Amino acid sequence: MDSLITAAARALAAGDPLGALKRVALRNDAPALALRGIAMAQLGDFARAKELLRNAARAFGPKEPVARARCIVAEAEIALASRDLGWPAKMLDAARSTLEAHGDQLNAGFARYLEVRRLLLIGHLHEAERMLSDLDPSVFPPASRTFHELVVAGIAMRRLRTKEARAALTRAERTAHQAGIPALIAEVESASRILNTPAARLIARGDGRLLLLEEVEALLASKAIVVDACRNVVRHADTLVSLARRPVLFALARALAEAWPEDVSRDLLLARAFGAKFVDESHRARLRVEIGRLRRMLRKVGDINATNRGFALVPQLGRKVVVLARPVEEEHADVLAFLTDGESWSSSALALALGASQRTVQRALDSLAAEGKVQSFGRARSRRWITPPVPGFTTILLLPAPLPAD
Repeated sequence: MDSLITAAARALAAGDPLGALKRVALRNDAPALALRGIAMAQLGDFARAKELLRNAARAFGPKEPVARARCIVAEAEIALASRDLGWPAKMLDAARSTLEAHGDQLNAGFARYLEVRRLLLIGHLHEAERMLSDLDPSVFPPASRTFHELVVAGIAMRRLRTKEARAALTRAERTAHQAGIPALIAEVESASRILNTPAARLIARGDGRLLLLEEVEALLASKAIVVDACRNVVRHADTLVSLARRPVLFALARALAEAWPEDVSRDLLLARAFGAKFVDESHRARLRVEIGRLRRMLRKVGDINATNRGFALVPQLGRKVVVLARPVEEEHADVLAFLTDGESWSSSALALALGASQRTVQRALDSLAAEGKVQSFGRARSRRWITPPVPGFTTILLLPAPLPAD
């Protein structure tokens, strides 16, 4: 490898893409194309970066499998950064196997981290933890150790283990400073802010207040009965009643919990659950049926008693009842949750992460765009959606991942 290629590679490792381009910008040999691609990715031009890396992989040819595999890993990193979650994961797995077979453990480990980060983004926490457990971060340089700790912190925050998350972020901050890469330091600082911004809203006895992530963790570990509007479930200790696929029942449960210990009128329950503006006897009959279904589902945590004007939730053993809601509640909040990470997303990537159809996501994006809450750039398959983050709020509870007892 010539001196210019070596110098450019060192510049990229130090987070200096312009310094790398000064050395190889006019060269079209395979190593230079690969380094130019990585430099363009660090500068944010992902389309040009992918083109350069693919050209580099072709230029290396089949006689240089390690170099080709490194190009594939770099392209996978760009796909992850640009939220192209539909990028073929099998290619990354094959590249990782090639690198391991040829003794390039450093880049093979980095490929593994990319796989874990993708699993974390789409909410597959069990698979991410299993894959992460196979990696020993002590053998990697500071930058890779920072990636490791960021993934550990991300999983811990999704699991609501805030002490573990803080410890991982402290280690990530230390290794990021050791690496001396400004972008990596900024990423750690951004992750750390999540723990110090409101994650949810507590509603109890008619009053509401914002909660930090560690306060949410403490609430779910308490003896209170929590009607969780972030996941549409009712929680108490180890008991979990999912109403995610029963929106009418959850609307009734939330209305009863918000009014607890008072009762709720039948007219208000009908409005909350069915959107009924004019009530007749058929509505009242349906309400009695749905209340009966909800009573059976909640029998392990409490009962629902009829009153003169409506119904009241009666928890077992005099437990407290609270509602855990999103900090900002609006239509299509789940889509906004992903877009507020500051990255650009395609509709297909959002559909994959949300477990919804691409058409459903596209309708939500069109609605949000009409309200001026999101904007897009590019056309056809290159179209990406982005929005600035909501100031002062973290969206960790909006992301698709199981919470304790799920």
